[in-house]
Amino acid sequence: MHDISSNLEDYLETIFTLEAAHSAARAKDIADQMGVQRASVTNALQKLAKQGLINYEPYSSVTMTPEGFRVATRIAHRHKVLSDFLQRVLNIRQELAEETACRLEHGIDDESLEALIRFVRFLTRCPRTGVDWIASFQNSCAEPGSCPDCTACIETCLARQKSRCPEDSTQQATLE
Repeated sequence: MHDISSNLEDYLETIFTLEAAHSAARAKDIADQMGVQRASVTNALQKLAKQGLINYEPYSSVTMTPEGFRVATRIAHRHKVLSDFLQRVLNIRQELAEETACRLEHGIDDESLEALIRFVRFLTRCPRTGVDWIASFQNSCAEPGSCPDCTACIETCLARQKSRCPEDSTQQATLE
């Protein structure tokens, strides 16, 4: 991946989003979407063009180069994975999840991102977890002390697991 700052990654991601919606991005639209001055946009566009990530000429629309598209796709993917995890698993409200994902996307390495993806896949697909497990976390165990009777909750989960995977419960009983 190109060695670009998190600030330039944000510009590239914004251009990616605008280009997907409108076939090209204009400096004014980039400034409006990011809440920055046009002079800042011009400076960033010059840097991105110098690195071969965008096609930019003053007073013209901005488009991505194939390399810029590849880099922006990775940035957008990291953002989406992190935002989805924060919202769907940790039950963080959308606006805060988006802001947090934007900060985290710049620092997460590929190995950690892939591990997070595998974890979410496990949570949503494994019969020992699944959506009811995530909902239980979100509803009763999300805040310390909010689950008044963890023992009853654990017994319910174990009973559910026995009904789903009888061979696992036999092995569990043998191990205890």
